Amino acid sequence: MGERLKGTVAIVTGAGQGIGRGAALALAKEGAAVALLGRTLDKCDSVVAEIVSFGGQARAYRCDVGVRDEVDAVVGEVAEDFGGFDTVVNNAQASVQRLLAETTDADIELAWQSGALGTLYTMQAALPHLRARGGGAIINFGSSTAIEGNTSFGSYAMAKEAIRGLSRVAAREWGQYGIRVNVIVPNALSPAAETFRDQFPDRFERQQSRVPLRRVGDPETDIGRAVVALASEDLSYMTGDTLMLTGGA
Repeated sequence: MGERLKGTVAIVTGAGQGIGRGAALALAKEGAAVALLGRTLDKCDSVVAEIVSFGGQARAYRCDVGVRDEVDAVVGEVAEDFGGFDTVVNNAQASVQRLLAETTDADIELAWQSGALGTLYTMQAALPHLRARGGGAIINFGSSTAIEGNTSFGSYAMAKEAIRGLSRVAAREWGQYGIRVNVIVPNALSPAAETFRDQFPDRFERQQSRVPLRRVGDPETDIGRAVVALASEDLSYMTGDTLMLTGGA
């Protein structure tokens, strides 16, 4: 295990699978204690077991980030259990794929509540604790599908671009407290990407063939390590920015 983040505490939402799991593992392997938040506690417990197996420290919490009261309660619980925290990784996001002409209010509500509002709720709940800590890092997630305007991602794109706007505002308002806020746009084999691959294999293959590095990013080693860099002092002068991790796409 490394020691770049030794003595720090990180919160990761949507931590039971995909990029959330990858980020939690990468953070723990660099010495951070990790609070894993997710709607399905069993998934987070499994990742906790992985972290404990290599000597890391972690704890799972059930939380639906789309419900403000749950977020407030769980973030407060994490702060009490760990004595505070230094990093917040907002990864949780649910959505469905549907052509824009067929997109429903329910589709938009799902993406918006779990992604844009979930990120906002977690950031707001974390703010007083990060201020008390003297600063910290907030790492949010955008999407290349939103930047490029990929078909069938309308509701998802709305939420993801809202998260990028929210992050830029927070970076400017909270920089005075030593809080850095950045966004990662990943190309990684997340559960959503796996579903897209299985449902639309031809489209998935075409998309990946345009990636100069000719591979999909690994949630832990490609995306998680970038999360570590943003959480560490290595990128302590970076805030309000979007880090594109798309293999050159």
